[in-house]
Amino acid sequence: MLGNCLKLALVVRFVTAVIVAATLLAAPGLAETLRGKVVGVTDGDTITLLVDGRRQYKIRLGEIDAPEGGQPYGRKSKRILSDLVYGQTISARVTDIDRYGRAVAVLTRGNTNINAEMVKRGGAWAYRRYLSDQRYLRWEEQARQARRGLWGLQADQIMAPWDWRAARRGGGRTTAQTTMTPLPGSSLGLMSGSPGGSAFQCGTKRVCRQMTSCDEALYHLQTCGVKTLDGDGDGVPCEKICR
Repeated sequence: MLGNCLKLALVVRFVTAVIVAATLLAAPGLAETLRGKVVGVTDGDTITLLVDGRRQYKIRLGEIDAPEGGQPYGRKSKRILSDLVYGQTISARVTDIDRYGRAVAVLTRGNTNINAEMVKRGGAWAYRRYLSDQRYLRWEEQARQARRGLWGLQADQIMAPWDWRAARRGGGRTTAQTTMTPLPGSSLGLMSGSPGGSAFQCGTKRVCRQMTSCDEALYHLQTCGVKTLDGDGDGVPCEKICR
């Protein structure tokens, strides 16, 4: 009986090793560019790409975060992405692999950056926690000012997807409580209006040399309305620290 259990354990271990090895071989490498046909759209920031007619990759669009399916505008966000890429041949420049094993990538179709287009059309937010290209903040602000896409919703329906997910996990409210989340590395903690604290205050600073981070500059521009921080009117404040 003990011998049979040992044999079974060895078989299970071998099969597991084979599965893991196959998964690692199938996963795209960082900085690799995949080219294929989009055969599935899960939501506003996730697709399935068919490469060489036989290999399928689940791809998470980098730099952006789209409303979840249960959120206001979640289904419309998915429709925007579908209209842009479903059935189309695109390129996916892989920049990372997320904790779910999905390739994180920037998608392009011809000369169109699909990730950027989702933000420009108001179909997604700039994903501040993982943002590497600050232009997404400018595109988001332009969409916000023009009330495109999700920005045309009533105020209590506009909620960042990451805040919505956190509220769901915590069993809390899923109505809008904040419109901004700090960028990684901010030494000042949460912005005013975020659940848990108020690090910035309106009326205390007016010029870029007083700002200690891009987070703080964005807060004073967007929440306090300090337009002098955005001299060229492109939605990006204090460009020496926000570029």
